[in-house]
Amino acid sequence: MESVTRQTVMVVDDEPTIVEVVSGYLKRAGFEVTSAADGPEAIAAALKDPPDLIVLDLMLPEINGLEVMRILTEVEKLDVAVILLTSKSEESDRLVGLRRGADDYVVKPFSPAELVARVQAVLRRGRGPVDDGSTPIEIGELLIDPASRIVTRSGEEVQLTQLEFDLLAFLAARPGQAFSRDQLMEKVWESENFEDTGTVTVHVRRLRAKLGEEDGPDLIETVWGIGYRFRP
Repeated sequence: MESVTRQTVMVVDDEPTIVEVVSGYLKRAGFEVTSAADGPEAIAAALKDPPDLIVLDLMLPEINGLEVMRILTEVEKLDVAVILLTSKSEESDRLVGLRRGADDYVVKPFSPAELVARVQAVLRRGRGPVDDGSTPIEIGELLIDPASRIVTRSGEEVQLTQLEFDLLAFLAARPGQAFSRDQLMEKVWESENFEDTGTVTVHVRRLRAKLGEEDGPDLIETVWGIGYRFRP
């Protein structure tokens, strides 16, 4: 049975064709869809009626996508997931977006069906525990609680995005086991598109910074030639 309350996705792009096609696919997938054609319009609409997720083009008139995301998530503290729409030439901006908290990105030209799958995966991750019935994971001063999706270190809460939490919880539940970037994309991102796994590297780097790993040994170790593992 379909839920009474449907999740809302805002599509922000100055190309009407992209907005029309993506909106159509999202509506057929069961989402409520709103749209905006530029940065100021997107900010005003999101603050008036916050969506669950924003599909956000990087290259927007007046205010670019990175600044829109910064204003909404850092200045206005809006709790919203973000998937960036980028071109291959915008790789550096894409990495900046991921470092600032974007949940995922899709490179133009893209398959609308793939974008819908990415939207579904991001929103599914934010609904509740990583693994129903899982118990808190405690490693030294680090406590990971999958039920509340809260991480603390030395009693202080560590503010993580949905993806950062899921990546940390997945690795911490399997200490000593090495995973390639492709495997992490499949297990954590729930994506089988492995053309660009750089997002895994960026999220690991962000996790290390937020966990204060510059002050001690890495909890998430790099396994050269393979990927990453949580220190046993």
